[in-house]
Amino acid sequence: EEEEEEEEEEEETTHTVFGSKTPFAEPKWYDSRNKSPYYTDDHRAFRNQIRKFVDEEIIPHVEDWELKNAIPREIYVRAYEVGMIPAVIGWPEEVVGRKRPKGFDGYFAFICFDELSRCASGGVVWGLVGGLGIGLPPVAHFGNEEIKKTVAGPCLRGEKRIALAVSEPTAGSDVANLKTTAQEDGDYYIVNGLKKWITCGLFADYFTTAVRTGEEGSGMMGVSLLLIEKSRKGVSVRPMDCMGVKGSGTAYVEFDDVKVPKANLIGDVTILLRNFVTERLGLAVQANRFAREALRLSIEHIRKRKVFGKTLEKQPVVRYKIATMARMVETTHAFLEALCYRIVVEEKDGGNWLEPLLRLGAEAALAKVQATRTFEHCAREAAHLYGGNAYVKGNRVEHLYRQVLSLAIPGGSEDVMVDAAARLSLKGKL
Repeated sequence: EEEEEEEEEEEETTHTVFGSKTPFAEPKWYDSRNKSPYYTDDHRAFRNQIRKFVDEEIIPHVEDWELKNAIPREIYVRAYEVGMIPAVIGWPEEVVGRKRPKGFDGYFAFICFDELSRCASGGVVWGLVGGLGIGLPPVAHFGNEEIKKTVAGPCLRGEKRIALAVSEPTAGSDVANLKTTAQEDGDYYIVNGLKKWITCGLFADYFTTAVRTGEEGSGMMGVSLLLIEKSRKGVSVRPMDCMGVKGSGTAYVEFDDVKVPKANLIGDVTILLRNFVTERLGLAVQANRFAREALRLSIEHIRKRKVFGKTLEKQPVVRYKIATMARMVETTHAFLEALCYRIVVEEKDGGNWLEPLLRLGAEAALAKVQATRTFEHCAREAAHLYGGNAYVKGNRVEHLYRQVLSLAIPGGSEDVMVDAAARLSLKGKL
């Protein structure tokens, strides 16, 4: 026994574990014993910076921001200063106005979503980088120089906010049947239509909007992306009261004969399809960290909670639940890291990080389903392990459970994603 204790003490002094010491609470590369081909000291330094920001300036205020359904404007500025906002959209230097950090690649965005999601609040994650993370990339990477300067720049710096407006009352995942129209009128488009479930729509200054510029019946290829300022006459928003994601400003956005310059056209539907891939990967990273948080909370609870004369961790059925949750979380994380690697390699070989995204469509869809189902499983198991306490508001397990549908449905509902992945795969589009 003494020898075993000495070995444990020696092991403790020869490695470091970043963050929580609870088993499975952090990704494996956070333990210095676990070598990874993906991460360098540059990634570790950036992770440490984001962790400090989230721990000190986000997590202490989560409940207050959820109640107010808003995040203070100065937090967006801080998110720019620490590199979070630039990282989640690929850090285009000419738009950001700052050099990329040493060693920057796609894993910086992965780290941002993963670390921020430790706050276990769908509303705060979506409100801070969710709406911006899907609304800004088309503008920052494909907009004209004037739009990049006047719109993308201020949004990146946290001075303005932007949202992606795609879903409609009759068309969520079915983008080919969007009804919002943009009819040509000289140098302008006249936009009419109603958008629904728009993340950050309540407080966005701009909308990257999916509109039908093609004729009726033109399907997917008749859809384009158009930047529309909230300040334009005929634009109105109203709040939606949703089950979860409090703080993200989910809203209806209506366009009533809105006159928009043709110069605001971002591009065709292929830009939107690329954007869907990054959206789904971001949702997957968020869902899996939420699942990891449910797992961490469960482990910490079963070590303390006593029933029938012993702690829950002494019960075989409980240990089985923990092992199953851990298996799902760790395999999902590994899948996401592998997909991210393909984007990183493409950019390092001289390509644009958005170019390989169309080829990742099927696997991004599968990754989202894998992650959201992992989260649903872990949230349910955590709730059962907590028992009646999980049914009472005021704890993160109850809160996490209410976020399940907010990740399973947006960005493409699970059944649609599975079918889309199968169709693309069978066509050889991998």
